[in-house]
Amino acid sequence: MLLELPIADAPVEAPAPRQPRPEWLKVKIPSGETFSNLKRLIDSKSLHTVCEEARCPNMAECWNAGTATFMILGDTCTRSCGFCAVKTGRPSALDTEEPLHVAEAVRAMRVKHAVITSVNRDELKDGGSVIFAETIREVRRLNPNTTIEVLIPDFKGKDDCLDRILEAGPDILNHNTETVPSMYRMVRPQAKYHWSLKVLRRAKEAGFVTKTGIMLGLGEGREELLQVMTDLAELKLDILTLGQYLQPTKDHLPVHRFVPPSEFQELHDIGVQMGIRIVEAGPLVRSSYHAEKHV
Repeated sequence: MLLELPIADAPVEAPAPRQPRPEWLKVKIPSGETFSNLKRLIDSKSLHTVCEEARCPNMAECWNAGTATFMILGDTCTRSCGFCAVKTGRPSALDTEEPLHVAEAVRAMRVKHAVITSVNRDELKDGGSVIFAETIREVRRLNPNTTIEVLIPDFKGKDDCLDRILEAGPDILNHNTETVPSMYRMVRPQAKYHWSLKVLRRAKEAGFVTKTGIMLGLGEGREELLQVMTDLAELKLDILTLGQYLQPTKDHLPVHRFVPPSEFQELHDIGVQMGIRIVEAGPLVRSSYHAEKHV
């Protein structure tokens, strides 16, 4: 009698392994008494920082330098960008006390330079800009000596939303371009390149210090990257940050390549030659890196 053996399943193709990080991208785990105290304070007020949500490698360095990036409007984004570690879904109701809580945290942490950013709230008519502007005003009211930088969404190109932010008077207006136009559909599908340029142009025309950031290593072409830098220089951009994209989880876009420090230095020099006043370029550079020095 022959035994019927189960048919083996077809072999499952293993996913491509993630590339090991080169030595220049290895950082220490955040630690230290100052870092621990600030972490407890933030948790006690139920606040969110993009430092934690986006798994920033410079978190401890920035916090110890007196800079912190607060993420308002909740911790759930309405967009599904392929690079971002912040969760996507249906956001919770707005917390109208959030502006005051952020301002109190800035005071308790003795933050010298506060960066305020947010998730995208595209389901709201005002894109969350009312709470955003109120947070700027509250931080300034309780912390008159603290400088304020905002890292804002594109608000789908709506002028009234941007005007609301500008009227609140931040010291630096930051909006990240993130990548080159040809990669928007893959990297940030609900955004448009011309929306980002419009935000930066209108802020500059209104007399604000403007700033943007670009991630490298996603597969962008060099010529298109240089064209983006040219576009930004033509807008009289003040501050540009260039950093290495790092894949936050296996479900996010993979790293196409690790850009060596020498190439970042070359791009720094090119940006300065184009007329961009401050260019922060390096593998670990992020939007808020050395932000306290840019004021």
